[in-house]
Amino acid sequence: MAGAYKSKLLSPGKIYKYCFNPILAKDEGIDAENLTQIALSILGQASRQRKWPGIKWLLEYLARDLQRHDVRLEQNLFGCKFQNPIGLAAGLDKNGIAAAIWNIFGFGFAELGTVTWHAQPGNPRPRLFRLAAEQAALNRMGFNNNGAESMRKTLERQQLNPPGQRATPIGLNFGKSKITPIEEAPNDYSSSLEVLSSHADYAVINVSSPNTPGLRDLQHSKQLLRLVRELRKLNNCPPLLVKIAPDLNNKAIDEVARLSFEEGLAGLIAVNTSLDRLGLEQRVLSQTGRPIKEEAGGLSGAPLRERGVEVIQRLRNAAGPNLPLIGVGGIDSPESAWERISAGASLIQIYTGWIFQGPDLVPNILEGVLAQLDRHGFENVAEAVGSNVPWLKD
Repeated sequence: MAGAYKSKLLSPGKIYKYCFNPILAKDEGIDAENLTQIALSILGQASRQRKWPGIKWLLEYLARDLQRHDVRLEQNLFGCKFQNPIGLAAGLDKNGIAAAIWNIFGFGFAELGTVTWHAQPGNPRPRLFRLAAEQAALNRMGFNNNGAESMRKTLERQQLNPPGQRATPIGLNFGKSKITPIEEAPNDYSSSLEVLSSHADYAVINVSSPNTPGLRDLQHSKQLLRLVRELRKLNNCPPLLVKIAPDLNNKAIDEVARLSFEEGLAGLIAVNTSLDRLGLEQRVLSQTGRPIKEEAGGLSGAPLRERGVEVIQRLRNAAGPNLPLIGVGGIDSPESAWERISAGASLIQIYTGWIFQGPDLVPNILEGVLAQLDRHGFENVAEAVGSNVPWLKD
């Protein structure tokens, strides 16, 4: 399979670009969070009513255009079967309202959340900013979500198949409630996971968001070990992964990798958003009139690409070849996806890049990965993981 995916004249990708490119091409205009909430509201309704004839037809149309099925893309990791290695990253569908239909957009898995035990409004608005020229975003959302009990009811209303019997795995991403003291964090995470464990193909311990005070302290090996062991006491605990920050130093990355391997965790996800401004320190947010270096929040999107690769390589070297890694941050093209897989990620996730590039990004990446498998002579995507081979052009 050669070349990038080219969408049809009236494809979802073309419609998306016509409707949204003018908005996404500039920082100002429709507030980024408002735009996200409008889209999610529509997707949530479609998920609940996906069996209604008109909506069913529309979803089938989307699936025909955006999904790609090829046995070479399949993997079995931590008890889950992945039809392809591209997942939706946590942070978009925080409350799981569209859980039943993310596979329609071609994703091989979707991660919902971050969810906390206590419902919380998050930080004051505005708290999500487009950086159009850089294909990036700055967010200081603060784990705004409706809480674990509410997510349970939301998922139940959608009548999902149980874990292991779904078209694509669903991961749930858990964070600490802001009002919970750091010393009580294990109980906070445990309460959320206990309520939602029966809905999760895998669970993610999010200890790396920069927008909850003190949260990143849980990445320290002693704190993380205490948290992991508390969660594993739960009956029917799903496979556990840990999501880490890009701002950890090499020693800390090595410690997390060793702990994860020694404790038998299902895997690691790297990376979350960054407090480092990655060369954009003087970039002014038009919405506030201040340079980014003076603004709170985590940076996501294209500027994270290089650091994301570095962390995956470091984790792979420290943990060895058997611990599954999920790469996220700055992946917005087939080349950047292949780069992360080659560096050692068995799976990848996209969010900011998907917003800017639109739904064509998923089939574009999948066809690009298949083309690279052919050019390098790999039988399947698992053979390419950690191979350190470059992207080969036509």
